[in-house]
Amino acid sequence: MSLKDKLIEDLKQAMRQGDERRRSTIRLAMAAIKNAEIEKRRELDEGELLAVIAKEAKQRRESIAEFKRGGRQDLVDREKAELQVVLTYLPEQLSREKIESKARQTIEEVGATGLAQMGEVMRRLMPLMKGRADGQLVSQVVKELLIGKT
Repeated sequence: MSLKDKLIEDLKQAMRQGDERRRSTIRLAMAAIKNAEIEKRRELDEGELLAVIAKEAKQRRESIAEFKRGGRQDLVDREKAELQVVLTYLPEQLSREKIESKARQTIEEVGATGLAQMGEVMRRLMPLMKGRADGQLVSQVVKELLIGKT
């Protein structure tokens, strides 16, 4: 079953169960997918669908951080609940240890010795992490490893 079909089925199930949070979150994700399809003027493939869902997750993480800074716990809780729904459609997220392992391997391949080569490391590493790890976390791990090398 494709990701799009799974979203449609889960939307129907959420409507039957009266799960408003799940229903609205799935509808927002489907709207984002539809907008991306309109922009590209074609159906998205599975990889592109995952990228859209990952973007939805990223937006929610950013909103959580902003609402925490603003002291809006009610909105933080809502965004966290929506994030949990969105994460069910992404592949299992890599742990920090696995990200570190892949980052060390990529740093070795590139031969990076400091922050000056961070861009090259990230260019090679991010395609491996796509949809499986938050880009900010990957960047943070790479930066820490490269700072440790200097």
